[in-house]
Amino acid sequence: MENRSHALLAGLFTLFLGLAVVCSIWWFGGKHEATTDYTVVTRQNVTGLSLQGQVRYRGIRVGKVQAIELDPRDVRNILIRISVGSAVPVTRGTTAKLGYQGVTGIAHILLEDSGADQVPLRSVDGEPARIAMHSSLIEELSDAGGATLRQARDFLANANQMIDSENRQHLATILANLEATTANTNAVARELKRVLAADNQRLLNATLVHTEQAAAEAGPLLVESRQLMTRLQLVSDKLDLLLGEPSPGGIGALVARFNEVGSGLARNSRQLDRVLQVLEESPQSLIFGPVSPLPGPGEAGFVVPSSRKGSP
Repeated sequence: MENRSHALLAGLFTLFLGLAVVCSIWWFGGKHEATTDYTVVTRQNVTGLSLQGQVRYRGIRVGKVQAIELDPRDVRNILIRISVGSAVPVTRGTTAKLGYQGVTGIAHILLEDSGADQVPLRSVDGEPARIAMHSSLIEELSDAGGATLRQARDFLANANQMIDSENRQHLATILANLEATTANTNAVARELKRVLAADNQRLLNATLVHTEQAAAEAGPLLVESRQLMTRLQLVSDKLDLLLGEPSPGGIGALVARFNEVGSGLARNSRQLDRVLQVLEESPQSLIFGPVSPLPGPGEAGFVVPSSRKGSP
């Protein structure tokens, strides 16, 4: 009887110990609440991500990584099965990224909701719903850094090709020509500065004044020339009138008119001779004005002309 009581106690102890072990496994296994499985699909590297890695929703820990495997339908895809609490609002607008914790390099799954579609994400035909993984900031920086390094390498190669010996010689020639052009420009600037000196400016102003005076004095000459042309036109009209007159008594009148016309032509010819003589003797008077006559004997400034060489 006593042996049976010892056996009963031993059996009860073993039973309670087994229950305690099961409860401990359940407690430490994290199965305190209902969870939902999802599959994160990516074609990127998942370096640093391991089983039992954390799954965070907007920074809050909400689950764990259950499995990491290749997609049997497309080996380019990596399937990451995660277990997330059922209370987490996973929708069709939820996306995943690969985050890294501190400087340790331990990766975790970061879930974010873009808000594009608020319909809850459900499993299809008993398979976990799939969530697309986007590139993380570190991967974008890595890709951008690689592209930048490749561009820098191409730039250096092109620069080395562009500054070869022949191009360096051309560049030296261009610099020499530029230096010569600069020297010429400096010389032109000095000449221009010399031309625009105060004395030259005064001479230029005086020349402009004389030009204005010559233009003003040429005005009367042009007026006289116009009057002369008018008179010649009148003479031509008179000749036409006389030649066309049919009366016999017009011949005497014609002679008188011819005399009048001859007098007018002589008078106009003398005026034209005076103008031409003035232009022949002093053509500079057309620009600088008429030349003042030399002072005669008894006038101020008179100078006795020297006798010619060899004269008695």
